[in-house]
Amino acid sequence: MVQSEAELRDLIGSPNELVQAKIAGRLNELSAQWIARSPFVCVATCRPDGGLDVSPRGDPAGFVRVLDERTLLIPERPGNRLADTLTNVLADARIALLFLVPGIGDTFRVNGRARLVDDAALLEPCAIEGKVPKLGILVEVEEAYTQCPKALLRSELWNPDKHADPSELPKASEILRAVGAPELDVAEYERERAGRYARREGFY
Repeated sequence: MVQSEAELRDLIGSPNELVQAKIAGRLNELSAQWIARSPFVCVATCRPDGGLDVSPRGDPAGFVRVLDERTLLIPERPGNRLADTLTNVLADARIALLFLVPGIGDTFRVNGRARLVDDAALLEPCAIEGKVPKLGILVEVEEAYTQCPKALLRSELWNPDKHADPSELPKASEILRAVGAPELDVAEYERERAGRYARREGFY
């Protein structure tokens, strides 16, 4: 068992100077382009009980707005109302973001501190299909840097030949029934959900 950083470094080594130098305390014109082209970001926050949470956010590319070199705005769209990310931010401002761009191996990471905002004027430019979000997550950038593509290359995430056949995986509704809703009618649940999504109900 590895129990210290010294032991860890004996195994994996230390980052070189170029890698260490890539971590910036703010965005620039080039890094802002990554965020502008990203339609998907993973959002990590800390729970009040000390646990952690990672939640996906997605919209048309550029949905995360770069307000200035130190500030991002993530619009909050309707969800399942568990509001894990939002309640976490209320208790602990620390936040980490991982931006993905389809077809690109590199990713972009931002670490910082967050707060919730409900300023209509600030959120109005985030409107989609005529609907302005009620809330947004305002992120103060503390660290910003690119992540090398090895993980995406190894996983072949963007290779369509490696995409899974949905019929080979359990449906979310089947998992829901197994863990806490034994009376759930999976077929009916899937039909109703597919209908809502086809009508884009609850998207915005």
